[in-house]
Amino acid sequence: MDEPEHHARLWENTEYFRTEMQNLGFDTGVSTTPIIPVMCGESKTAKLLSQTMLENGVMAGAIVFPMVARDKARVRTQMSAGLSRDDLDEVLRIFEHAGKKIGLI
Repeated sequence: MDEPEHHARLWENTEYFRTEMQNLGFDTGVSTTPIIPVMCGESKTAKLLSQTMLENGVMAGAIVFPMVARDKARVRTQMSAGLSRDDLDEVLRIFEHAGKKIGLI
């Protein structure tokens, strides 16, 4: 409450990341929170995206059946006020690389 700039920064990061992911061609679902899904469809695709991200230094967990419906697998991302624009741009670059590598985008 004493530092509202952190709350504002969280939402700036959230909107920036969501918009840029969509601009890259990713489906970010319908979330309106700082938890932004990257919709993958099949569990196999979500697991492959998660693994490819990890191989490139970014941990993003796959959420697969039975945690979600069979055709609604996703990779979960979560924004933080502590992330800089450079941090976000690096993660976006890695998502773009991974998404293209596995044929998701």
